[in-house]
Amino acid sequence: MVAHQMLAVGVGWQVYALTGSALDLGLVGLAQFIPSFLLMLVAGHVADRFDRRRVLQACMIVEALAAAGLALGSFQGWISVRAIFMLIFVVGAARAFQMPAMAALLPSLVPRALFPRAIASNSAATQAAIIAGPALGGFIYVAGPAAVYATSVALFLLTGLMVHLIRPERAQARTEAVGLDSIFAGIRFIRSHPAVLGAISLDLFAVLLGGATALLPVYARDILDTGPWGLGLLRSSTAVGALATALYLARHPLSRHAGRRMFAAVALFGIGTIIFGVSRSFVLSLGALAVLGAADMVSVVVRSSLVQLQTPDAMRGRVSAVNALFIGTSNQLGEFESGVTAAWFGVVPSVVIGGLGTLAVVALWMRWFPDLVRVDRLD
Repeated sequence: MVAHQMLAVGVGWQVYALTGSALDLGLVGLAQFIPSFLLMLVAGHVADRFDRRRVLQACMIVEALAAAGLALGSFQGWISVRAIFMLIFVVGAARAFQMPAMAALLPSLVPRALFPRAIASNSAATQAAIIAGPALGGFIYVAGPAAVYATSVALFLLTGLMVHLIRPERAQARTEAVGLDSIFAGIRFIRSHPAVLGAISLDLFAVLLGGATALLPVYARDILDTGPWGLGLLRSSTAVGALATALYLARHPLSRHAGRRMFAAVALFGIGTIIFGVSRSFVLSLGALAVLGAADMVSVVVRSSLVQLQTPDAMRGRVSAVNALFIGTSNQLGEFESGVTAAWFGVVPSVVIGGLGTLAVVALWMRWFPDLVRVDRLD
C-alpha cells in the first residue's frame, strides 16, 4: 500500500505538471478502472481456484515491472502522458487480481468470532501505510519522479517476499472448473442477500460522487498554495482519520445498530466532502479529509464483515471480486467523474456537488434497503 500511494502521488503530480489539466488527472483514474472492470470477475475465479498467496506474488511482480517502466522513462526523459496511462493501465490490471485474492485470504487467518476486529486491525495497518506512503512520496519527489517510482519497485518486490511467508491455518476450499456459471456465481450470491447488496452499492455511489482525491493536486497547487509536500500531507490526512477509527474499532467493535451507524458515517462523509470543497484553509482542509477517512472506515468495517462472514470460503474470491469491482474501482471511476465535472463546472463546484450527491444517496438507500438499516450485530 505504501508503494501504491507513492505511485499515486508521483503520477498525479507528474501528469498535472506535464499537462496542467484536471481532466487528465481524471483519466489516470479511468486508465486504472478499465482493466479492473474487464478482469475482476475472472480474477475472482482465479482467487478461488489457485493458491491466493501465489496470485498475490504474481501481482506484485507485474506492478513492480510497471513501476520500473515509469522510473526508467522519467529518468531518461522520454516519459509522456500516453506512456504513463499505459503503464498505469498495467497496474490496474494487476490490482484486479490482487484485491479479491487479498480480501479472500484474510478469513483463513483468524477465527470467525474475531473477524470484525481483524478487519479493523488489518485496516489500521493499511491506513498506517497510506499515511506514510503519500508523505514519503511527496518528500522523495523532490529528487524527481524517477526516485519515487524506483522506491515503489523495491516495495512491491518486498511485498511479494512477505506474502510468501504467510501460512494460512485453514486450507483453501477449491472452486469448480472455470465456466460462465462459475464466474458469475458471485453476482448471484450478492443479489440474493439484500443487506450485502445494499452495503456494497451504498459505498459504490458514495465514493463515486463524493470522492475528490483526483483533484488534490489542483487544490494543493492552485487553491491552497502549497507544493508536493502539501499534496502528500493532504493525501495522508484521510488515512489519519481512518487509522484512528480503525484502532478504536479493533479494541471496541460495533456491538449494536451497525447498519444505522454505517448510514450515519456515509452521511458524515458527504458533509466532510462539502467542507473540504469550499475550504481555503490548509488546516481546515486537512481536518475535513481526516473526517472523511474516519467516516469511511466505519463503512469499510461494516461492509467487509457482512460480505466475508456471509460468504462460503469456496466463493470468497468471486464475491470479493464483485465487492472490489463495486468498491475498489469506484475510487478510480470517481476520480474520472471528478475530473470531468471539474472541467465542466469548475473544481470547487465539482466537489460540493459530489458531497450533496452522497447525502442524497444515503436518503435513497435507507428507503430502498431497509434490511441494511436493520443490521444489528456483526459477529
